[in-house]
Amino acid sequence: MKRMSFAEYGGPDVLHLADVEEPHAGPGRIRIAVRAAGVNPVDWRIREGQFSGTHPIALPAGVGQDAAGVVDEVGEGVHGIEIGDHVFGEGSATYAEFAVLSAWARMPPGLTFEEAAGYPSVMETALRIIRQVGVEPGQTLLVSGASGGVGSAVLQVARDRGIAVIGTAGPANQDYLRSLGALATAYGEGWAARVRQLGPVDAALDLAGSGVIRELVELTGDPQKVVSIADLGAPDFGVRFSGVAGSMAEALAQTVDLISRGRLHIPVEKSYPLAEAAAAHIDSRAGHTRGRRVVVI
Repeated sequence: MKRMSFAEYGGPDVLHLADVEEPHAGPGRIRIAVRAAGVNPVDWRIREGQFSGTHPIALPAGVGQDAAGVVDEVGEGVHGIEIGDHVFGEGSATYAEFAVLSAWARMPPGLTFEEAAGYPSVMETALRIIRQVGVEPGQTLLVSGASGGVGSAVLQVARDRGIAVIGTAGPANQDYLRSLGALATAYGEGWAARVRQLGPVDAALDLAGSGVIRELVELTGDPQKVVSIADLGAPDFGVRFSGVAGSMAEALAQTVDLISRGRLHIPVEKSYPLAEAAAAHIDSRAGHTRGRRVVVI
């Protein structure tokens, strides 16, 4: 089968389309014919070797962890899923024609494969950090870098729970944030003062890693009410850095529920053919995403 691979750590140029042996579903796993794979920052961070010291991987390696597709193998001990079912979930080396998933759910009716592939990791992350920051219904959550995949998910989960949101993003994404129910303001010089004009903040999330931790602590008044998923220096300010995933199965179940109730939709900003995965990584690394990017097989 065809799989996007890399044999050494480095820039997007180390990615190449390789012919490799097909993976197969072991116990407790399923295999899918991949139709689309989600593009996440962790994909290019791994490719660059950012985690090689703490989580080394065997090279050459595949890329990707989120995918949607058609079940074509069911491992021993798996029940409630059949060959031919349309599913989305989490696995490994998902930028490929076939991939094995370790967590999955049936796709809600009306969802395309491209849309479905964009949900797993961003929803798990959004649900986890909302829980960790301890924001409650009736309170106000500040989201720095709110227009990307995780931000889009956070805004809609918060709205469903009765949590007010102030979101920061670039000028081009202000109307997008408002469409998701947030009070919006632009980042850049004077952003913290603009947030204060919108009202008091009970908790804050840093999704972009753009050096705003000090201001987020000042706005909330408590480093324990700030969580970052993008700034490794956050602990220097007493702020929690959240990088360990929680339950993907639970996140997928909540995703299906929200979509089925019409309370969640994350748009796909751009799709890329498998052979152009390097371009997807370049665009993802540049930021300024509205919604999700996916690789289509």
